[in-house]
Amino acid sequence: MLRQIKYFQAVVRNKSFSEAAEECHISQSAISQQIKALENELGFRLLERKNRKFILTPAGEYFYKKSLILLADYEQICSESARIARGGEAVLKIGYLRSCSSQELLLALEDFSAKYPRISVQILHGNHEELFALLRNGGADLVLNDQRRAFSDEYVNLILSARRMYIEISARNAISALSSVAAQELKNIPCILVASKEQREIEREYYQTVIGIQGDFMYAENLEEARWLVVSGQGFMPVDGNSPFANDGTSICRIPLCRGEKQIIRNYCLFWKKDNSGYYIEEFADILKNKFV
Repeated sequence: MLRQIKYFQAVVRNKSFSEAAEECHISQSAISQQIKALENELGFRLLERKNRKFILTPAGEYFYKKSLILLADYEQICSESARIARGGEAVLKIGYLRSCSSQELLLALEDFSAKYPRISVQILHGNHEELFALLRNGGADLVLNDQRRAFSDEYVNLILSARRMYIEISARNAISALSSVAAQELKNIPCILVASKEQREIEREYYQTVIGIQGDFMYAENLEEARWLVVSGQGFMPVDGNSPFANDGTSICRIPLCRGEKQIIRNYCLFWKKDNSGYYIEEFADILKNKFV
């Protein structure tokens, strides 16, 4: 009956027997027979058929809504039972830069969780050095990070994207009218960095010595707090991306950050230990890589 209920849900969801049959990889006649068999088992009609169309009966509408909850509970029971049988929970631990906001990661997590619903995903936030510490110590299975040093043979170093650097700044600031800005031109405006208290000095040193920002620095604990500071006109925030638009609904302008006449570019990478390579790690890496294509 469980399979028949899934067929019934597919028909209602697609509003079509033919599309439901295609989704379930069976013939249209077979799915129609399965729905009739379910109705016979239940003892009442779920659908009223009218030529090639159908409508839900009142009983069918009630059964559909409750069956969605039933199947969700069933899948959760199976997942929890499998975890108990394994003697523990399968977890994929992913380190992620606290200063980033990636649509690609959200899409990859969605696809991975749909394909492997019994694998829990744990997201760990940190700055560059915090993430590599997690990776070295086994606290994370893989990390998304910007490249700040030469690649190590100890790790798989997968370049996902070459990302351009921008600054985000309030539209009320006169600099927002520029088509691009060099790091040295920002010396009189505070630079806002997303960093924990322990990593503030490391982040400041990187942005001073490598990126070339020479003014004062301010710090935020997370990306949301940093954007509050930007919106309120307290400074600018360096960001990576491939879009010149902030797209957050506020009066924030995003301006290319340049060194000389060229926009600064940084590699955005996925790292994991070679001796920790496993099926789920590599599968997630493939899914994420495809989101950056």
